[in-house]
Amino acid sequence: MQTVNIHEAKTHLSRLLEAVERGEEVVIARAGQPIATLVAYKPPRRRIAPPGGMEGEIWMADDFDEPIDDLFDCLKNGESVSVTDA
Repeated sequence: MQTVNIHEAKTHLSRLLEAVERGEEVVIARAGQPIATLVAYKPPRRRIAPPGGMEGEIWMADDFDEPIDDLFDCLKNGESVSVTDA
């Protein structure tokens, strides 16, 4: 692992990127304190599913968008309801 200061990193960025392409890691430091690491890019292992890719795996109830008129009735008149009552 190679360590370089910020000035050297700015001056020799192309050379440092070539080292990273060869599999090396480069640590960039300010006043001797590491602040960043240059590493090779690795594409995500998992592909993002295309739109519609989960067709048939997800369902929604027919009444999912029906109004829930009594949803907040328990908050009226200072009543309290426990989770088990719901």
